Amino acid sequence: QVQLVESGGGLVQAGGSLRLSCAASGRTSSTYVMGWFRQAPGKEREFVAAINWSGRSTYYGDSVKGRFTISRDNAKNTVYLQMDSLKPEDTAAYYCAAATSPYPTTSQAGYRYWGQGTQVTVSS
Repeated sequence: QVQLVESGGGLVQAGGSLRLSCAASGRTSSTYVMGWFRQAPGKEREFVAAINWSGRSTYYGDSVKGRFTISRDNAKNTVYLQMDSLKPEDTAAYYCAAATSPYPTTSQAGYRYWGQGTQVTVSS
C-alpha cells in the first residue's frame, strides 16, 4: 500500500502562486507515474499534470499549460505542483495520485492510489 498526503492548499488572490506538495509513504518503490487531479464543486474530476519516475517527462492538462509545473524529489518521496498565475477557475480540491505503471496517463483509471485532497481557492 501507498499513502499520499497533500499539503500547501489555501486561499490566494488571482494572479498569485501556490505550491502543493504530496508526500508518499509505504511501498513507494512500486509507484512510477505521479499525477495531480482537481475537482471543482459540481464538476467532474479533471486531469491537471503527471510526471514519470525520472522526472524527465511531464504532461499537463490544456487549462494549466504554461502556468503549472509538476516536479518530484524521489529521495524525499515527494511530488510538487507549482501553480502560478492562478485564476478563479482554478478553485478546486486538488488530489495527488500514484500509478504503478511506468506509462503516464491522463485517465483517473490509471492511478491506483489517491490522497485525501487539499483545497485551493482563488479569489477574484
